[in-house]
Amino acid sequence: MEPRLTGIDRREALRYLGVRGDKPPADVAASLDKWEAALLKTARPRAVWRLFDLAPDGTLAGTAFRPAGEDIRRHLAGCGRVVLMAATLGAEADGLLRRTQVEDMAQAVILDAAAGAAIENVCDNLCADLAAEMAPAFLTGRFSPGYGDMPLEQQGEMCRVLDTARRIGVGLTPGGLMTPMKSVTALIGVADTPREKGEGGCKNCAQYENCGIRKAGGSCGR
Repeated sequence: MEPRLTGIDRREALRYLGVRGDKPPADVAASLDKWEAALLKTARPRAVWRLFDLAPDGTLAGTAFRPAGEDIRRHLAGCGRVVLMAATLGAEADGLLRRTQVEDMAQAVILDAAAGAAIENVCDNLCADLAAEMAPAFLTGRFSPGYGDMPLEQQGEMCRVLDTARRIGVGLTPGGLMTPMKSVTALIGVADTPREKGEGGCKNCAQYENCGIRKAGGSCGR
């Protein structure tokens, strides 16, 4: 299945910008229109995913990777299999963002928010395709390192298991950040019966204290 960027969720982009409500100032709305069009033209989304059995000890069968934390354990309760996925907008989107940062930092902030919404769109489309392919199995929502008490450092382990550097060009900086910047790793549980939505909300997020979206009165929706 091919990764697809089909647009950006304006409400999500506005949350990243700390703008409340669905009706931003006219200049911000115009900039989002501009950058959505630019991203649809420039971004080259890529994605990789693998399906694993979930071993009794909590590792993904055939690997040494064990998702850590009580939150991910609860998220995967009742799941016999796990999808490991990674997606990126590609180096082209990073290049657009870097050029804009040099030319106009205010516009770069809006572009960054639009790109954040764009990579979520790619992930949402991939998850919809996975759900269709794996039916009649049931999929949980995505859960990424850094959510709840799952250590952000496990992002590197997930990249190694998926071989993201070779397969989709996603690597890690010495500080542990993914590059290209607009990249995501996530786990998705696969169960034989419907799952209740796991407990979410800001207070269960590892970024609760430092999150600018929450402080502005919004939510990233996780």
